[in-house]
Amino acid sequence: MKALLKKIIPKALILSFHKLEAILANYFYAFPSRKIIVIGVTGTNGKSTTCNLIAKILEESGAKIGLMTTVNFKIADKEWLNDTHMTMQGRFFLQKMLSQMVKAGCKYAVIETSSEGIMQNRHWGIRYDAAVFTNLTPEHIEAHGSFENYKKAKGELFAALAKFPRKKIASQEILKASVVNLDDQHWQYYFNFPADKKYAYAINYVSKLPEARTLKAGDIKLSINGTFFRVGSEDFKINMIGKFNVYNCLAAVCISLHFGLNLNQCKQALAKFSGVSGRMELIKEGQDFTVLVDYAHDAASFEGLFNTLKMFEKNRIIHVFGSAGGVRDHSKRPVLGRLSGKYADITIVTDEDSYEEPTEKILNEIAAGVLETGKVENENLFKIANRREAIKFACQIAKTGDLVLITGKGTEQSIKSGGKITPWDDRMVAREVLKEL
Repeated sequence: MKALLKKIIPKALILSFHKLEAILANYFYAFPSRKIIVIGVTGTNGKSTTCNLIAKILEESGAKIGLMTTVNFKIADKEWLNDTHMTMQGRFFLQKMLSQMVKAGCKYAVIETSSEGIMQNRHWGIRYDAAVFTNLTPEHIEAHGSFENYKKAKGELFAALAKFPRKKIASQEILKASVVNLDDQHWQYYFNFPADKKYAYAINYVSKLPEARTLKAGDIKLSINGTFFRVGSEDFKINMIGKFNVYNCLAAVCISLHFGLNLNQCKQALAKFSGVSGRMELIKEGQDFTVLVDYAHDAASFEGLFNTLKMFEKNRIIHVFGSAGGVRDHSKRPVLGRLSGKYADITIVTDEDSYEEPTEKILNEIAAGVLETGKVENENLFKIANRREAIKFACQIAKTGDLVLITGKGTEQSIKSGGKITPWDDRMVAREVLKEL
């Protein structure tokens, strides 16, 4: 019914309803974002990890934290997984959470802020004090109509900084801050929005920005046991692998510096962080091969993930993945197929969240890309619609030293297919399958 209404009701009218709902939610909960420091993180990849890193550093400084991401929620000492299948929550949910954070004495609220959430006015009335841009690659194009619209939607987070006056919390004026990734080609668009303080971070960018405090990571050493890098005079060691996590850490450090911490405090806090659930998470049940669950679901995250996997000692890579249906980007399906076909030894295409779209249609579109790389169906390319059966098959054919890679859902707590919502968790299913075998 919801899908049918979306087709027959003009989009402008739907968006107006969303805005009205946001206005009502703000009034109902008495505009809680006016009483707490709000940090928004946007971009295509790395948002959830960056949010959690920010929360970890600020919490280590002694502050109570509120957190809302694709992966998890947190209000002070209470933390739980996000089981809503949404990155940015509905308007009443958002305002209720912010209100509860204020009541719990949280100083900061860290919100993963999505382009679709912005487009649907879920952010309306939230008074952001800091905005972070991680990176931008094509995603959600069908929903936005074009890449340019997608880019501009994320820009609304930065525009929101100047829409409201500075807050005064505990007699302290809160300066507005923007943080951008200089190694992303779209950095300047987000950097140009006004802010009291501007921060930038990079690994490769060489020019200096006199109008911003810039952090650059050097002496990067990647290993299976963690990642090492230097910022200024401080040597960082984190318990996460991959170059992309250096970027996530730099973004978190920029925010932390803005709110009064120093590099040494950031280093100490990051050293204690063990990682985000469902992001490069190893599943161990005594098997003689590796099982890894990750959220990677677009071309850029696939490239980053497979490059990181080069550090693993392994024989074959057996890759299990799908692509979402509905209004998600149909054009990326063969692209993901080509990347899996290129980097994995065996590709198993399965359901992710097909919504109302035929699962077989999605699988065939992905498989078309895999076949372009020379893979042969039923030899090193398999189409198994049932995700549990796909994971089970991958583990059954895995040999000693192989790597079974399961991507696309991470910690998502359900699968939405054929009009049904089924409880789900890739990590739990992988454990169950391994125990069965």
